[in-house]
Amino acid sequence: MNQEISQFDLLVDAAWPAPGRAEDDGWVYRHAGGVTKRANSVLALGERADLPEAVERAERFYAGIGQPCVFSVGTGASPGLDDELGRRGYRLVDPTLVMTRPLTGDEPVADAAVEDTPSERWLRTWWSVDGGRHRDTGEVPARTWGERILGGVPAGYVFLDEGAVGRGVPQGRWLGVYCMAVEPHARRRGLGAAVLRTLLAWGRGHGAGSAYLVVTEANAGARALYEREGFTVAGRYHYRVRP
Repeated sequence: MNQEISQFDLLVDAAWPAPGRAEDDGWVYRHAGGVTKRANSVLALGERADLPEAVERAERFYAGIGQPCVFSVGTGASPGLDDELGRRGYRLVDPTLVMTRPLTGDEPVADAAVEDTPSERWLRTWWSVDGGRHRDTGEVPARTWGERILGGVPAGYVFLDEGAVGRGVPQGRWLGVYCMAVEPHARRRGLGAAVLRTLLAWGRGHGAGSAYLVVTEANAGARALYEREGFTVAGRYHYRVRP
């Protein structure tokens, strides 16, 4: 596996860690009660001589835990995987951009603290924006799965009383920006930019020289914010979902 080509696949996987993981010759079957495709998909990196059989094994694994089989297909995906999944009728969903920017040390800071753990108010705000599409389907509530994902790696959490949150994950020279969410009543007031700038300055203070984030191509509002804040497209990925 080429680490440079796969760097964003690996960074996202590490910053958004699925509590459930199983490996098959370099592929990782991730599962977290269905909460987010990132944590409930196959991270399929590296060459596979047995590609059709490998796909079938992944399908059996997810069938065994009662979840749909989903593949994350980024720049480091196994050669031929996307075509193989397309032939099998897998739908292409959620084309996503990886955006990056350097941290120069002069990032303006909003008047907000960065905490080591998410408060209940932080969790409520994030879940009210991002969690509505996730339903409780088993013994563990969907939000609990979300909290387990968040707690899987050290991170910083920003909360603005007006109703905005964000999460930053220090990853060596990189800062991963996640969970950017603004409640509907508080939008178009610059709160998202304030949260983002706070995280960028905090990440610089933790040794990061660059920041990255991921955003779906369809989210024009978020993309515009990130572009205004100096982010540019550095990569892409999408998901393939079994019909």
